[in-house]
Amino acid sequence: MYTDTERCVRAVQSKDARFDGWFFTAVLTTRIYCRPSCPAVPPKVENMTFYPSAAACQQAGFRACKRCRPDTSPGSPEWNARADSVARAMRLIRDGVVDREGVPGLAARLGYSTRQIERQLLAELGAGPLALARAQRAQTARLLIETTGLPMAEVAFAAGFSSIRTFNDTVRAVFALAPGELRSRATRSAKPPVAPGVIALRLPYRAPLNPSNLFGHLAATAVPGVEEWRDGAYRRTLSLRHGHGIVALTPHPDHIACRLFLTDPRDLTLAISRCRWLLDLDADPVAVDEQLCADPLLAPLVRKEPGRRVPRTVDGAEFAVRAVLGQQVSTAAARTHAARLVAAHGLPVDDPEGGLTHLFPDPGELAGLDPERLALPRSRRTTLTTLVGALADGSLRLGTDTDWERARAELIALPGFGPWTVEVIAMRALGDPDAFLPTDLGIRRAAEQLGLPSTPAALTARAAAWRPWRAYAVQYLWTVDNHPINHLPT
Repeated sequence: MYTDTERCVRAVQSKDARFDGWFFTAVLTTRIYCRPSCPAVPPKVENMTFYPSAAACQQAGFRACKRCRPDTSPGSPEWNARADSVARAMRLIRDGVVDREGVPGLAARLGYSTRQIERQLLAELGAGPLALARAQRAQTARLLIETTGLPMAEVAFAAGFSSIRTFNDTVRAVFALAPGELRSRATRSAKPPVAPGVIALRLPYRAPLNPSNLFGHLAATAVPGVEEWRDGAYRRTLSLRHGHGIVALTPHPDHIACRLFLTDPRDLTLAISRCRWLLDLDADPVAVDEQLCADPLLAPLVRKEPGRRVPRTVDGAEFAVRAVLGQQVSTAAARTHAARLVAAHGLPVDDPEGGLTHLFPDPGELAGLDPERLALPRSRRTTLTTLVGALADGSLRLGTDTDWERARAELIALPGFGPWTVEVIAMRALGDPDAFLPTDLGIRRAAEQLGLPSTPAALTARAAAWRPWRAYAVQYLWTVDNHPINHLPT
């Protein structure tokens, strides 16, 4: 979009927050860059230039606006709606892969050479993988500086910088303030106190956001010991690279309040990325709802409660296991099966606030489970053990960077995997916005009540007009049933 100058200028002059994250405005006279909705007086048109990423602005020598804080904008919705190499690279960079494995590691995961990846990212985002990772490190450093009391040396290495000098130079270049000045400004701001060891931050999103199905679904399917709904917040344990974490996510009208307890602050970038992915916070609900409203039978559902998101997962392998446990059983039964698995194989953790007890077991921990001890039909035991084996040996990968169609083909080849299981994994674990569940009982009931075709083939044909947002259509169709997944717990 940043190449459409006229459209960008209109968005900046109207301070349209819907375009935050889509592009950034750099002001030639002040050498600062802003989000489109910056509350400052818009600059003259001849002084504006536009970039596709914060990293591109920084690489061109612009510093972040202190008023609108463009580095905290929601991410571009393009990276969640696409499955090409650039989108997959952006999701991996957001997870901190470049900091951990370097550009060669990023390229190896995508199956390209480092030169090809650098060329593709530079062409589309105006910055290569190192510059994009640097921009993310700067944002992580800012969060740690402003929300924790960690010494600056610890902040530097936790944010992914290789030296304190590089950390200081980057913070000054990006924010036009020294790290100490950033902390002083944050200390002067009135903020509620947080417990020691807790990082409190706000996760932005594009309005509207309907929390009912998002948090209602997560709460209704929560696995005891791993997840819970308490005091208006969804809480769960996180298995991270350097240790474990516990997150509490609370919906607010203009942001999601996030409280993180991490055993190692180096996991902050990954934890934030997983929370945003879990809640689908980088979606563009206006574009989604506009297309779905074009169907006269679906439009009333969309207009009644706009802004529904797709509840995802913090770990693709975990969700795949839970999807198999939930085959042909009720939500309550699926939770019971998962809780037994967690109690037997999950790693115990300490929750400072009590309530959560375990991490969900990873495929390696489940690889040695005895299928005879599972209270499941024999065929489903085979399905589960085959899935766990494929995940444990690496022959099946279910991550944010996974190619959607390849994963579908690999899943359908496993015993006991039908279209419903494959599509629900594609929707919630892989993040495919076009995943569709025409055989789902709730979808078929909704179709009958709304006058849509109720047979899978006919409904799939009708749903072609909803592409590429059929996963969001599923969320609206599920609201026809009065199921707990559609309501915030009281």
